[in-house]
Amino acid sequence: MAEQQYTHTGVRRRELACLMGLLCSGWRLAGAADGPVRIVTEEFPPYNYTEGGKITGLGTEVVEAVLQQLGLHGQFQSLPWARAYETASNVPGVLIYSMVRTPERDKRFKWVGVIAPSEYYLFSLTDKGLAIDSLVKAQGLQIGTVNQSVGEQFLLSRGFVKGKNVQTSARNELNYEKLRLGHIDLWIMNRLTAYHLVRQAGQDPEKTLHKALAIPELSSQSYYMAFGAQTPDATVEPFRKALETLQRNGSLDRLQRKWQ
Repeated sequence: MAEQQYTHTGVRRRELACLMGLLCSGWRLAGAADGPVRIVTEEFPPYNYTEGGKITGLGTEVVEAVLQQLGLHGQFQSLPWARAYETASNVPGVLIYSMVRTPERDKRFKWVGVIAPSEYYLFSLTDKGLAIDSLVKAQGLQIGTVNQSVGEQFLLSRGFVKGKNVQTSARNELNYEKLRLGHIDLWIMNRLTAYHLVRQAGQDPEKTLHKALAIPELSSQSYYMAFGAQTPDATVEPFRKALETLQRNGSLDRLQRKWQ
């Protein structure tokens, strides 16, 4: 009887150990686990950019704070935006930031939450004296964009055409150079990034850039961190909760003020 009871107990222990192993395995597969989280972004200062061989910026510091909350490590990679966008969209478990949430993107991603505000304009050079009061008036001008960027997607959805009145580039820095050289008339960009790039070029953005037209449709949005739609909810949810913790304890607000 004692032997049977011992055998029964041993079987139960083995079953319990097996169940725990499966649960742990499922937890790891959900993405909260032993390897680093793959994270993709672009060169988009001051939100995310490479300095001294390391990716830094406002968005980067928020993502790092979320990882710290979760006890995870990230494998950060800076790519051309179109490649980062397609990678995160198609490969489960890949995190992308800093990305504006739009109806066109909504179904392709699972959104963790807001990491920074946005403020978009069509910029011209101050000395050009361009006066436009609507997108319709901008259609006869050349506008610089980044491939697959929210600015480009916005313009294309409003009837602008690549190669006609939209001139696309791989990197944001190229558009300011094009604007400065007169190769484009306007540059669609958020204010923080535009001002940062102009300062890097050694000029004063308040004197160099003119806010030719505000883009409220993009300025009402914010920058997010997100996973592709194929990523399991069990992976995404802990990131959402960690970001909410940063919002509640004031850490997110402190990081945003630091980079203003």
